[in-house]
Amino acid sequence: MSVRVRFAPSPTGHVHIGNIRAAIFNWLFARHEGGAFLLRVEDTDLERSTPEAIATLLEVMEWLGLDFDEKPPLYQTSQRHRHLAAAEQLLAQGDAYRDSKGGEGEAVVFRIPFDAERIPGVVNVGPIDVPVHPDVPVTVSDKGVGYAGVSAKGTPAPGGACLAGCKDLQVFAADGTCLFSLAGKEKAILRGDESFTLPGATRLHFTRRTIMYRDLVKGEMNKPLDSMRDVVIVRSDGSPVFHLANVVDDITQGITHIIRGDDHVENTFRHIMLFVCLGAAPPAYGHLPMIVNAAGKPYSKRDGDAFVGDFRDRGFLPEALFNYLTLLGWSPGDDREKMTRAELVKAFSLNRVQHASAQMDIQKLTNLNGQYIAELPEEDFFVRCRERLSGFEWGRDLDERLLREVCLLMHSRLKVFADVEQWQYFFVDFPEYDAKLCAKQCRDDAVIAALRSLPAKLASIEPFTATALEEVIAAAAAATGVAPGKLNQPLRAAVTGSGIGAGIFETLEVIGKERTLARLKAEQWLPQK
Repeated sequence: MSVRVRFAPSPTGHVHIGNIRAAIFNWLFARHEGGAFLLRVEDTDLERSTPEAIATLLEVMEWLGLDFDEKPPLYQTSQRHRHLAAAEQLLAQGDAYRDSKGGEGEAVVFRIPFDAERIPGVVNVGPIDVPVHPDVPVTVSDKGVGYAGVSAKGTPAPGGACLAGCKDLQVFAADGTCLFSLAGKEKAILRGDESFTLPGATRLHFTRRTIMYRDLVKGEMNKPLDSMRDVVIVRSDGSPVFHLANVVDDITQGITHIIRGDDHVENTFRHIMLFVCLGAAPPAYGHLPMIVNAAGKPYSKRDGDAFVGDFRDRGFLPEALFNYLTLLGWSPGDDREKMTRAELVKAFSLNRVQHASAQMDIQKLTNLNGQYIAELPEEDFFVRCRERLSGFEWGRDLDERLLREVCLLMHSRLKVFADVEQWQYFFVDFPEYDAKLCAKQCRDDAVIAALRSLPAKLASIEPFTATALEEVIAAAAAATGVAPGKLNQPLRAAVTGSGIGAGIFETLEVIGKERTLARLKAEQWLPQK
């Protein structure tokens, strides 16, 4: 069977890195296996899934190089007739029922199959007793078994299960009297012909059944049927719910493997049942670990950039983001961290996806992006920088020769393109000075004396090169009692207003003699008394 996977986002105008990582893993798996990667746009939320939101999704995928097969994509709204037809099929089979709540019309509810053994992976575990609170009557109907458990304080605790979760059910009073036995009543109850209310019950006795599937990432996953309830699949307003639409669309597209976030694990047990009840073989499932922050909480906008558009706007390269997100929860099995797309496709396998949550490390991503930037051809780097700088008033109509010199100096040092904003000191007469930085770097009397001595010494340098500057500045430091190298950072603060950058001597050479001398003489770097 050829592999067929899908990316099925609900477009809202922003694409979270967790969602796009799932898309990347699906894409890599399909390309590694020689299968198909499909796009399904779950656009049933008409208020949020606007044309603009869908366009943003498609742009993000194109930017990251996530090309999909079988175009155009499948739009979920186009499948409504199939969803409703499936609901009618389930109703006709007795695998669903209509339920009216609050007089708002009838919803369609999927019934966890009472004959659950027809579902692959369902097994009998054995008899179990569940204590229930006698103050709340036990109810038994086609909608399930309702009861209140007993809390640690002895008070009623909300409980309940689908009818299928309580095979061979018996209900007992405190004195051991059997108040109810399900035996022989199953069909009448499932038809809705009979229901029971049982006050004074203290214990349920039934045969526990569990459903199991083998997750491609997490391994064997189990869930007791008595921990499940029937689920609405068509709302009272006639609109299909995610559970039904998702499964029907997967059947329509012939999906063989579903790779998605582990927040969907609970849904998977019901979805497997829906596949079987609709006469289709369930696909293989793999659930990816969650992306978390340093505190182990789900990574969100509160933690920093969280949407793909944020990273693009800051000047991250798509190759770097693709590379980093692939390694966020997956490993090639060696110490490689920077890998080409072809290398990732060749190495990718689901059995190397980590089980534990993956922590987002912005600094690691930033450093990786810097490696990708350093590999850009010089002209490509120059064009990108010029475009980014044109967004600042001071960055328009820059001298091309000077800009090329700055790009040549800073190419290997730039981590993200948004940081070109910090290059202002190369192009203006006087930079913006950081008062705290100057107070820290330029407070020593010997340092101040050395900085004040420099204009006269630097004025005679010709040509104004890094090599000549290093020699003269070292001599000026020694003459005023400043230790070797200790004048470099104060000089950087005095001339650039910044505490970081390329080598100070190379920086001064690009800034040029005229501006360097003017900034030193103006003494705007001198801390205020």
